[in-house]
Amino acid sequence: MNHKQLLALANQKAVEAQAILEAEAPDVEKANALMAEAEGYKARAEAMRKAMTLAEATEAKPEPKPEKSGITIVTDEADNALKAQPYKSFGQFLVEVRNAALGQPTQRILPLRSADPEDSFGFSLNGAMGDDFVGGLTKAAYRKSAFAKQTGLNEGLGAEGGFLVGTDRGGSLMERVYNIGDILRRVDMVGISPGSNGMTFAGTNETSRANGSRHGGILSYWTAEGGTKQSSKPAFRELELRLHKLTALVVATDELLQDANALESWILSHLPDEIRFRTEDAFINGTGVGMPQGIRASGALVTQAAEAGQAADTIVTQNIVNMWSRMWAPSRRNAVWLYNQDIEPQLFQLNLGVGTGGVALYMPPGGLSQAPYSTLLGRPCIPSEYSQTLGDEGDLMLLDFSQYQAIEKGSIQSASSVHVYFTTDETCYRFVYRVHGISTWNAPLTPFNSTITQSPCITLAAR
Repeated sequence: MNHKQLLALANQKAVEAQAILEAEAPDVEKANALMAEAEGYKARAEAMRKAMTLAEATEAKPEPKPEKSGITIVTDEADNALKAQPYKSFGQFLVEVRNAALGQPTQRILPLRSADPEDSFGFSLNGAMGDDFVGGLTKAAYRKSAFAKQTGLNEGLGAEGGFLVGTDRGGSLMERVYNIGDILRRVDMVGISPGSNGMTFAGTNETSRANGSRHGGILSYWTAEGGTKQSSKPAFRELELRLHKLTALVVATDELLQDANALESWILSHLPDEIRFRTEDAFINGTGVGMPQGIRASGALVTQAAEAGQAADTIVTQNIVNMWSRMWAPSRRNAVWLYNQDIEPQLFQLNLGVGTGGVALYMPPGGLSQAPYSTLLGRPCIPSEYSQTLGDEGDLMLLDFSQYQAIEKGSIQSASSVHVYFTTDETCYRFVYRVHGISTWNAPLTPFNSTITQSPCITLAAR
């Protein structure tokens, strides 16, 4: 067995010992035996190297200059062929860098050693992975390594102390907080009694404030003394709401629920949030088929046209003024601006001209001590995921949610069962919410002395 084969066997035994020590249940006795074998092979290789050196000296051959590690660089045709890109993966290269730092270099990595004579643990990454690979391991970078610094026990290697160091684990799941619920708390929500699956509302059928149209047809007359009174009658309409069902289902193994303490409470908290999200989205964007009819699908929605020549994906002051003028006056005290956050750069540029100057139209939040929301013409501005992106119809809406009627059958119902997936030891969590919603207006209103319609729900047309 030659010098090279002995070194290869020593390296193989060391790698096997390392793998055993890094296992979940390390066999220390076996690992020590393998390390002893590795040391034996290494000692034999060193003795053989010295013998070869002495023999070469007696034959008057020049002694090869050893590296600082005491290992002679020996290459053959296979090594030379591998020099362009000797490693198949970055991880494979790092393993050999680590072994070299521990005093167990392989023949493959030795030609990649840094040209700096004092750079004991620097190796060429480009030489290992090819010129297209970005980066490099140099003395300056490797000097930070625990293997280059530590000679005693350390955290870098499991067998040398790393196994003894644990990590704390948080008892809760990290999460983001969203403003879900802003719309649900603003709509006119009515609960349904037991034994019913819907509710019927009656109202006047009024679409105009012109004489003879108010309240669907009531009209009063100026009558002379002794004159005959003229009759009129209102018109009514019926609004029927039938519940729709929204569901969510999650299945988890019993082992996971037992071992991950925070999971069950997370499910019971966040699945209802998903239900609320889908409900609010339906109140804005729902089709009315198998789900609530959203405001954007309402016959009462007024779509304010963009200004002539207005650039695409912009919002200008006149858009805001015109939308405000179309808001039904009694709804202004309840109205809020619902918008996609994409449009905020446009809002910050809005201003009302005053003489040679102007004042900002959009006012950012002044803090919780003053107002939790930004304001536009004095009304709150609420950023919403349910709004469309900048330039699309629905990116900015002015809404009075008190004019949106919703019904629900109790709150969100939750239940869990171990029986549905009994044979696979899984628990099923089920969430059900029965709800419906629709605008109480069926059409915009024509004012008494105007032909420009008004509504409690205004949106800006696509630009």
